[in-house]
Amino acid sequence: MRKLLVLALVGLVAQLIDGSLGMAYGLTSSTLLLVAGVAPAAASASVHLAEIGTTLAAGVAHWRFGNVDWRVVTRIALPGAIGAFAGATVLSSISTEAAAPWMAGILFTLGAYLLVRFARPLRTDRVGGRLRGRFLGPLGLVAGFVDATGGGGWGPVATPALLVSGRMEPRKVIGSVDTAEFVVAGAASVGFLIGLGTEGFLLPTVAALLVGGLIAAPLAAWLVRIVPAQLLGAAVGGVIVLTNARTLIRSAELDGPVRPITYALLAAGWLAALVLAVRALRRTRRARIEAATAANASPAPGPAALAGVGAAADAPAELAPTGTPNPR
Repeated sequence: MRKLLVLALVGLVAQLIDGSLGMAYGLTSSTLLLVAGVAPAAASASVHLAEIGTTLAAGVAHWRFGNVDWRVVTRIALPGAIGAFAGATVLSSISTEAAAPWMAGILFTLGAYLLVRFARPLRTDRVGGRLRGRFLGPLGLVAGFVDATGGGGWGPVATPALLVSGRMEPRKVIGSVDTAEFVVAGAASVGFLIGLGTEGFLLPTVAALLVGGLIAAPLAAWLVRIVPAQLLGAAVGGVIVLTNARTLIRSAELDGPVRPITYALLAAGWLAALVLAVRALRRTRRARIEAATAANASPAPGPAALAGVGAAADAPAELAPTGTPNPR
């Protein structure tokens, strides 16, 4: 019972992180199960089965809070499901250990870019642009395959790639990635069911993770809506950097004092990025307040000006002050 309560708490914390940052549920849960001695395939299968419920709850919550771009969801979820199914069915015969350092290097670079990008004032001129299907399709395929074979990875692959594009608000990136993960988790579970059978799922563990995740899902969707994008992006970047730095350090076989020194430097860099993000956020808010104050303090137009505006509005199109016909 104590172990199940701990697993439920892990599921709650993992979903709270995943729902507010767009990643880390599978990574956190799978890591605990592997430390407990569970086989990689069984750990990934159990986590994905639990994710069917948690991602459904998270998707509904994100939808209610307006965090979902359904165009992105449909274009990333289906390729992601194909990749997850393929990854689940071949997990027992294909090892991803050799590719892990390369993938970690890519994700580490993306995370570092996010730290730099969100440490400065955000540009909003590109937000709201359309992401093309030829970008979303391969991204979903790779993220789904990595997610199924590694016990987690849908968020760490998909979320930073969408954030780096700069064409979506961070909260909508996270909401869309979490919502699409429901389809990915379902496809992976079907693949594991075919490859492992029902004995591959640890049902008590699945239930404990599911209960904790269901409790945290609405709170996480609410948090991602109110947390400023500046801080959210810096937090996501730091999580990506530290998470993938562990894989890179292990692959490089760094021992002795080098490992703690490296972690300390990365943590210091993350802290510095968060401080700069807070300062940028304050500057942006101060500029908005000053602009609003200036707009409210501008003198109202007098009767003569209002009469002139009315006369211009009543004038024929060819006599309008702009000198161009008024489109109808």
